[in-house]
Amino acid sequence: MAKSRGTIGILTGGGDVPGLNPAIRAVTVRALREGFQVVGIRRGWAGLVDLIPDKDADNRRHFQVLTEDVVNRAGRTGGTFLHTSRTRPSHLPLSNVPAHLRDRYTGEVNDVTDQVLKNLEFLGIECLIPIGGDDTLSYGQRLHQAGMKVVAIPKTMDNDVPGTDYCIGFSTCVTRTIELTHKLRTCAGSHERFLVLEVFGRYAGYSALLPTMAGAADRCVIPEHPFDIDQLIELMSRDRDKHPSQYSVVLVSEGATMSHQSSMTFEAEETDQYGHKKLGGIGDVIARELKERSPKFNQGRRVNVVNQRLGYLVRCGDPDAMDSIVPMAFGNLALDLILKGASGRLVSLRNGCYDDVPIDVVTGRKKVVNVSKYYNTERLRPIYESFARQPLFIMTSDS
Repeated sequence: MAKSRGTIGILTGGGDVPGLNPAIRAVTVRALREGFQVVGIRRGWAGLVDLIPDKDADNRRHFQVLTEDVVNRAGRTGGTFLHTSRTRPSHLPLSNVPAHLRDRYTGEVNDVTDQVLKNLEFLGIECLIPIGGDDTLSYGQRLHQAGMKVVAIPKTMDNDVPGTDYCIGFSTCVTRTIELTHKLRTCAGSHERFLVLEVFGRYAGYSALLPTMAGAADRCVIPEHPFDIDQLIELMSRDRDKHPSQYSVVLVSEGATMSHQSSMTFEAEETDQYGHKKLGGIGDVIARELKERSPKFNQGRRVNVVNQRLGYLVRCGDPDAMDSIVPMAFGNLALDLILKGASGRLVSLRNGCYDDVPIDVVTGRKKVVNVSKYYNTERLRPIYESFARQPLFIMTSDS
């Protein structure tokens, strides 16, 4: 593989979000113009696990050399043309160990990091740019500790990567949540119902709280504060009575819990390689409780419910303006760091300015909503005060 100034690898891991392709484009265009070659790793960390380090092997499914022609076509679109996965090479189940490695890795769970490093060497990659959330980037930190040069870019619909006010994908998530909520109001209003919308947010409630602050919903429930279901029904009943069309709206983070619950609501017990069960269903639970308990707060009359999980509707399609601009800046920031010889850094946006922080911030703490500062637990809605000197998205800093 021909090299000039060196070879940079780039990959996307975890869930897809709008803005990944613009980030890949930004990295590639700048790197090529600086004299580097760029290799796109396909399917996140899985590409570096499954690759066969043999020049005669067919590795087209695992990597591709990137050109301006390739990234320019994809750079205006959503998703990730490099594809993605939730593979974790340090905790790889035996069923995911590729056939050519089965004689070396025989445990129920395997750490194949040494093979990943060999595969990076085979590709001639001297610096790696992973784009992902704290799960994906935690393994990027592992490679940095093992001696690989790593510069990371944060992305997640939940905006919950520590060390940055903003993660790629969040603005489009908020924009779509607001749009879809307003569209669904017509159904709720026509039938005088409660409207329950489940949105992303395993540990952090930003994607429910911020749209509510923007006027998309009357109430929201978030993972950081277990809520009382009767309190929610009473508040929504009051909202409904006040509304000319006799309806009210609540946004529900997928990781939210009722005060009597011992855990989050899951679709199934199976976990991914990062130990996460698939969330989903708290919106259904709340919708059922609203319908059954509503007579207590509505003069004995039952109120029916429009219930919708927004899910992939807010992460599909093209990026909005923020998720076209920020990935461009993040990609160029990553190249600035590489040109300086830096490693173990996470590009960031903090207090309105682009910056970078140590990558180990992603494993140091969870980034969650400061409830006392931003969430009114009596009213189950945002606090509307003290906006001066706050970041663009108000509640998205680590403070």
